[in-house]
Amino acid sequence: MDYAGGVSAGVGGGVSGATDGAIGAIREVAGGGAVALFDSARLRRLTGDRDDSVATAGQVGSLVKVRVGGFWLLGNVREVRACDRDDGKIVARLDFLGEGAIAGDSLADFRRGVTRYPMPGDGVHPVDRADLARIFEGVDQPHVEIGTVYPTADVRASLLIDGLLGRHFALLGSTGTGKSTSTALILHRIVAAAPEGHIVMLDPHGEYAAAFASTGTILNVDNLELPYWLMNFEEHCEVFLTTEGAEREADADILAKCLLAARSKNRLAQTLGKLTVDSPVPYLLSDLLMGIVGQMGKLEKANDLAPYLRLKSKIEELRGDPRYGFMFSGLLVSDTMASFIARLFRLPAEGRPISIVDLSGVPSDIVTVVVAVLSRLVFDYAIWSRNEPRRPLLLVCEEAHRYVPSDRATHGAAVRKVLERIAKEGRKYGVSLGLITQRPSDLAEGVLSQCGTIIAMRLNNERDQAYVRAAMPEGARGFLDSIPALRNRECIVCGEGVTIPIRVRLDDLAPQLRPASDDPSFSALWRDAGDEAAILERTIHRWRNQGR
Repeated sequence: MDYAGGVSAGVGGGVSGATDGAIGAIREVAGGGAVALFDSARLRRLTGDRDDSVATAGQVGSLVKVRVGGFWLLGNVREVRACDRDDGKIVARLDFLGEGAIAGDSLADFRRGVTRYPMPGDGVHPVDRADLARIFEGVDQPHVEIGTVYPTADVRASLLIDGLLGRHFALLGSTGTGKSTSTALILHRIVAAAPEGHIVMLDPHGEYAAAFASTGTILNVDNLELPYWLMNFEEHCEVFLTTEGAEREADADILAKCLLAARSKNRLAQTLGKLTVDSPVPYLLSDLLMGIVGQMGKLEKANDLAPYLRLKSKIEELRGDPRYGFMFSGLLVSDTMASFIARLFRLPAEGRPISIVDLSGVPSDIVTVVVAVLSRLVFDYAIWSRNEPRRPLLLVCEEAHRYVPSDRATHGAAVRKVLERIAKEGRKYGVSLGLITQRPSDLAEGVLSQCGTIIAMRLNNERDQAYVRAAMPEGARGFLDSIPALRNRECIVCGEGVTIPIRVRLDDLAPQLRPASDDPSFSALWRDAGDEAAILERTIHRWRNQGR
């Protein structure tokens, strides 16, 4: 709606439609919003030295209400500018959010959507603390409280659990804005509300183990014991194949034939009606190697040995390297699928409903495959358990842009494919996805738009801001415009997880519940000295032993 000229031309009579207590009047109305004319003198008298929600009346991101019949229509101020032809007046663009019943001077029983629209001349009123309390404190759905509604000091901000998890969510914020602590806060509140839940968090930097030591299970390279035979064929190819193009296709054909033969040697395979290269049936790496050597013996020309030798060399390398022992150990051949999934998904939760998978010790060349396997297990379990009593799963992925990048690189294709599928189809099967990232513009196109709730902290990059803004509904744009101005530990929450878009001051977490993600204080730490020789000795020992 272009209001640059039309409104200014027709305001000669001032804000005649404004009633007592109003800050202005409606001038133009469209399907999703309106244009209002505010009286700046009235705004100054109203706000004064107040420190409640009325103090921000008329500012970008503030809430206003318009009486329409027996309802208050709630709107958000998206843009303001000075009126071209009438001194002391402010032109504001409003986005409609929903409506509530009239309860005295306040609104009650708020609901999204608009059934009746205002008319030009209807008065615009500020939303006060009583209104906010009725909107947010009267939540009758399962919810968790995460902070206070800005700019109040006591109106609690809630996330609706079913809305948040039922449609996926994303938490976005630049480095240093409190993103990790905010993630821990939300998960702590969810864990407290659902002690029998089932949450898997992929932690690439080992930050969250300390935060959930008392309420979760910590899995890392020392105790993960991820069986290699749980990989499907595509994941096998990412681990075992080192070539590209036509050579990769030839290597893949050989691997498929030998892998199927290795799986078929397990007694379990004899009980299955159909066995494929993707079937999670245990097999021995030695059987896979024997199959490759056997195929080599059938060749007539020595020149054809190259793909077999490449495969054999790579498998022997993985089997012999202690860094990969958490996955390729010979002790992981027995059928531990049920116990592994029970431990990973917390089935039963036993009061510890979250698994923190610390990936910091996983070799970088295989970490995407590990994430792919764990993510696919979540999705596959949800699919194959549809006829059983439902156990919804939440998969939280830190540094999500590493695994679902915007570029179509061949490396990491398996993890990208499974996470994109969870984003698009997961909610049908009871799988919720939580994406945590500092670079939303680096996420694959369409993934962020699948998230029904966006929790946006300060984003310093204009490209990231534009990407988030494009993924949000029109009614939230006024809030999102304030993202660059957010302080640390503040966020904008929009979507299915909240009653209306809100700006939130997040609660503080006790030190023992925070992730180990604090920035080092150079000014303080560079004053310390001593024991450098011992520090070096211990560090080099761990370095050489590739141990934690």
